[in-house]
Amino acid sequence: WFSAYAEQLILDLYLVEAAYKTADQNPLGSAAGFGSSFPIDREFTTKELGFNHLLVSSVGAQMVRGKSEKVLSFALAQLSGTIGKMAYDLVLYNAQELGFVKLPKEFTTGSSIMPHKTNPDVFELTRAHCNKIQSLPNALILVTNNLPSGYHRDFQILKEILFEPMMQMLDIIDINTFAIDNIEIIKEKINQPIYDVIYTVENINQQIQEGIPFRDAYKNVGIEVNQGTFVPNKNFTTTHTGSIHNLRLDKIKEKLDSFLHQFSIK
Repeated sequence: WFSAYAEQLILDLYLVEAAYKTADQNPLGSAAGFGSSFPIDREFTTKELGFNHLLVSSVGAQMVRGKSEKVLSFALAQLSGTIGKMAYDLVLYNAQELGFVKLPKEFTTGSSIMPHKTNPDVFELTRAHCNKIQSLPNALILVTNNLPSGYHRDFQILKEILFEPMMQMLDIIDINTFAIDNIEIIKEKINQPIYDVIYTVENINQQIQEGIPFRDAYKNVGIEVNQGTFVPNKNFTTTHTGSIHNLRLDKIKEKLDSFLHQFSIK
């Protein structure tokens, strides 16, 4: 479950990379949209300012306004979708009915009336803020969608729409990194009889390996479950990549390292 989110977050970083590349364009020298009659060395300023690319067209430099903000907003929304989904899972898994995870007291608050209840506030608030951030692209599109080329005062509004969610995302990542690191996994929960049926497929696979056709094994295990005679086969081991016993976290880390290497990030 954790590795699934790790891999999805790496995919989200590809969109962050797209936002970075869109913004990594030097507009210096484009003036108010028609350039300058002074022979400015724009290749030199591009290098000195640390840009990788130069916006050759002065009019195009104005047209990047709104575009770079929108691409970044989609990246933030994508990250928010993944983190918000993870927060929802943790709220659910922390519930008394399931209890797969236990959160430290520092990340919860008490109920206003139930003395035994603890509320997973960190992840509930994460979920709410992530849902809010996912509306960001639509807000930016509505401001910029009907504008012609060139500069417009409308673009100033983009800052007030974008900057607060950017700061919120940094806070969300920070607090969730800290909170997840302190989650206690309740491993023995899986051994409760109510979860025995998740092993039905392994019982079917065991019969297949004994030479029984899938359709017959499927029927046999179904009858056992209905009759209350089902005994789960928990003593199995998988070795192929991505299987439950071989998640290949090294492969996921390799993906992340490869991405971060492009930006010289440790």
